[in-house]
Order: sequence, then structure tokens, then C-alpha cells
Amino acid sequence: MNKPISAKDVAPPKVTTGPLPGSRKVYSAPQGHDDVAVPLREIGLAEGATFRVYDTSGPYSDPDASIDVQRGLLPLRTPWVEARGSVEVYAGRVVRPEDNGAVAASHLARPFAGERQPMRGIAGAPVTQLELARAGIVTKEMIYVAHRENVGRERQGEEAEARLADGESFGASLPPFVTPEFVRSEVARGRAIIPANINHPESEPMIIGRNFLTKINANIGNSAVTSSVEEEVEKMVWAIRWGADTVMDLSTGRNIHATREWIIRNAPVPIGTV
Repeated sequence: MNKPISAKDVAPPKVTTGPLPGSRKVYSAPQGHDDVAVPLREIGLAEGATFRVYDTSGPYSDPDASIDVQRGLLPLRTPWVEARGSVEVYAGRVVRPEDNGAVAASHLARPFAGERQPMRGIAGAPVTQLELARAGIVTKEMIYVAHRENVGRERQGEEAEARLADGESFGASLPPFVTPEFVRSEVARGRAIIPANINHPESEPMIIGRNFLTKINANIGNSAVTSSVEEEVEKMVWAIRWGADTVMDLSTGRNIHATREWIIRNAPVPIGTV
């Protein structure tokens, strides 16, 4: 006879953490913005040299970060969102059985334990990065994105402009160095997007557009053979360790709401769903 399992008997979920081989996690702040810490991966080379590259792995590759999957990542962008004064918190609706595929109570996945009270925009106030960009506002997210996009350009230094002149633009408008104002302008013109949902404050700002670095999407999804919230979060963690800028969760079937809540609360990159 199977013994009933209580919540206190279930071991906390574990995910892969630690620096990637031959490298370490570092942070860099844009000039004049010490409160904006942009993550980078610093690769060790011969004779003590180092090489910094764009990093999508989030705090999972930071040995100093305290990772608790049950509580989720720290809400990096919440202070930025709240400081703009254009949102308010509200009581979200309760989770209904159909949200999790009408699965029987005996097969329900563990609900996410951390609390994130949802936010919504105040009527008439700009909330999205597009609305803010078109209102002429340079946000913390835009400052973060600009510094992140410049990692390769800064390495080239004075050669950046010369290298740009040597290439074929194919109609693109690529500056030698990306500025926060350039980011704002591209978003305002509809040529780029910053997928920074106010209800996913754990995500690190990134930008998608023809005049910016190429981004990579990874698809993950549950399995008909074996699937748990721990496994789905681990899939997301491995996707970003290998360089995924965004992750699309293609899961179907039971426990969809619970699974996606665990993924989103632990994801430092934008999450898409179907």
C-alpha cells in the first residue's frame, strides 16, 4: 500500500548551478548608473588574459548567488517599475481547475510557494517599453540593454567604427556604440522590442531588433513519459546556460499553470508560451 506523502517530506527541487567551465560571472555598471549591474561571462585565456562575452545564464552561474527554486529569483526590475509610478498592484483571480487541465487533485503539481502580487498599468500612464519610448522616456531597461549590447564593441575600442565601415550594412543602421537613446529611438520606431513584462520582474532586460545582436530562442516542453516542475525548470536553466536569450515553453496537458509559474518565477530571460 502506498504511503501518503506530505509536503514536508518532499525534498526541495535542485537545479544546475555554478560557473561555466573556464569562466566566471562578472558584473559591469554603465557609467553614471551604479545601480544597474549588467551580467557578463569572463573567459580565462592564456597568460592571465580574459575575454568578456554576453551572458544569458542569469544568477545560476554566479557562485555567490543564493538559488532557491521554491522562492524564485529576485525581482530585479520591480524597483524600476515601481519608481515610474505607472503601475498598481491588485488581487489576481484564484487558480481554477481548468487552468491546470482539470487534473485530479491527486495528480496536481505542487503550487509555487513564493508570492508575487500581480501589477497592472494605471489608466493613462505609459507602462510598456514601447509606450515609454514613444513618450521620450529612457528607462533603466534601455540603459541596461545598451550596456549589454556594447560588450563586443567596447572590446574593439577605437577599431569599432573602422570595422563597422568595412562591413555591408544591407540597409541596417548600426552605430559604433549603442546608447540608451539609440535603444529608445529604435523601440519607439517599432524596429526593436524589449520584452520586459511588468509581471515578470525576474527577467534581465534584452532587446530584439535588426540593429542589435542576434538573439537565440530555445524551445522546451513537458514529456508524456516523465515530467515534473523540477525537470521543466532544469530544462530552462540548461537552455540559458547554453546561450538561449529567450525560451518558449511548448508544454501541453496537465498542470500547465503550475509548471509555467515555476518556470517564469525562476527565469532570468523572457518566457513565451502557446
